[in-house]
Amino acid sequence: MKNICPLIFILLFNSCDWNRSSEISETTAIPPQEILVPAFQALIDSADVEGAILIYDLEKDQYHSNDFGWSRKGQLPASTFKITNSMIALETGVIEDDSTLIKWDGEDRRMKVWEQDLVFRDAFHFSCVPCYQEIAREIGVERMNGFLSKLNYGSMVVDSASIDLFWLVGDSKITPFEQIHFLERFYHSEMPISEQTETTMKRLMIIEETEAYTISGKTGWSIRNGKDNGWFVGYLEVPENTYFFATNVEPKANFEMDRFQMIRKDLSYKAFKEMRLIE
Repeated sequence: MKNICPLIFILLFNSCDWNRSSEISETTAIPPQEILVPAFQALIDSADVEGAILIYDLEKDQYHSNDFGWSRKGQLPASTFKITNSMIALETGVIEDDSTLIKWDGEDRRMKVWEQDLVFRDAFHFSCVPCYQEIAREIGVERMNGFLSKLNYGSMVVDSASIDLFWLVGDSKITPFEQIHFLERFYHSEMPISEQTETTMKRLMIIEETEAYTISGKTGWSIRNGKDNGWFVGYLEVPENTYFFATNVEPKANFEMDRFQMIRKDLSYKAFKEMRLIE
């Protein structure tokens, strides 16, 4: 009996110690690896812009970038916010589905393609700013702020004065890292949205679909204090993996602005090729 008591004590002690170690291992998450890619910086430099290309490898849990500091810097979301605005519009019933017709008010618009009645999917693909301003006003400040909080989307500043502009001007911000976190949760069906909304959005966001890969996403372009800032965010699906990306760039002084419309996508595609994700 004397020998049994110490044995029980030892077993209980070891059991408690093992449980404590198990709890520590379960709660201590290893952060994703961050890999600096000089080749991305070479792409940025050759394009006469400054900024960051950020790519997240889902399978390996690795981030690849030329500038992790820039990737943590907040910028206006510009038209990348059309992803979130579309989700909220569908969830609130402001937009019924991707074939909902948005009527043109007859006013002159910055782009001729916007000067027509557009179904919702075309408004998204043509990045029709007036269409989405109308949608935002219909959603309203209270519902917009409520959904932004639920969806955990960046740091938006929304009030009655900014409801139809907050993603283009003002103090709203989202970082490349936050863009990827948002898209990853959406991709994994972790958003508080309906299955119908998710299905519609995943269909809307497809930019290119081939036998080898599918690219989904959205571009954005804002001007703050005379400085242009451009986005391309989304995800690249290949048979064996998915890669989330957020490219954010600003033109240097000698940049030819006629190229800015395409440079965000061009840099992203070149980065995909650099990582041998596409040919």
